[in-house]
Amino acid sequence: MPYAQVNGQKIHFEDSGGSGPAVVFSHGLLMDGSMFAPQVAALQSRYRCIVWDERGHGQTATGDCAPFSYYDSADDLAAFLAHLGIAQAVLVGMSQGGYLSLRCALTHPAIVRALILINSQALPEDPASLPGYQDMLQDWTGSGLSERRAGILEHFILGSQWSGAAAWRAKWKQTAIADLRQSFRTLLTRDDISGQLGRIAVPTLVLHGERDRAIEPSRAQAMATAIPDAQWVLVPGAGHASNLTHPDAVNPAIDTFLASLTP
Repeated sequence: MPYAQVNGQKIHFEDSGGSGPAVVFSHGLLMDGSMFAPQVAALQSRYRCIVWDERGHGQTATGDCAPFSYYDSADDLAAFLAHLGIAQAVLVGMSQGGYLSLRCALTHPAIVRALILINSQALPEDPASLPGYQDMLQDWTGSGLSERRAGILEHFILGSQWSGAAAWRAKWKQTAIADLRQSFRTLLTRDDISGQLGRIAVPTLVLHGERDRAIEPSRAQAMATAIPDAQWVLVPGAGHASNLTHPDAVNPAIDTFLASLTP
């Protein structure tokens, strides 16, 4: 099982290998690298597809996650690429993965060939959503993830009656409390980088689920408008994890965008 020891982290990853351009996928909150299985399956014959588990998540999780910011996660990604000997990559980030990918593009621009931002944003959390997050976190850390809360979370991230939801519910119930607390603290205290989007000088594709309840599509569309020459794609019928639940719509958009990049 492959791990990279970087920045004091033992990062779990999967690498399809090959000589094609590198595409690195960064997952959302409470998810892990496996959420990009539909994209890796579609692209790995032509691209070097790499997925990784971020701090406090998946098989990188330690059970006692120390305080970190998304700038730390961006540094992890840069060090991880250096560990693999990759000078430049296309960064694909879903939600939280987009937060760290944007910050990587701002702080390590030389390593970023292009950006694909899926159901993400440059703004901090909407203040109206904070009480809901805090209630869920208090309940979860106090008495475990109840079936009722798991159902709400499933609908929030994966939409209604998606066939693969049971596996994710099982993973969420295994999340260590320290990892959970710190991951949410990082999410809810992140800074506003919307004023810096004009500095991003690489091709960018912004994809967003039409029915995303976690991030209003208008927030992502504003981000796409602020990034010079970014492309905007609204995914019909999709919720928050649009790449996972609606790959038939997301994959062609990613494929077309990647094919448009000059070598």
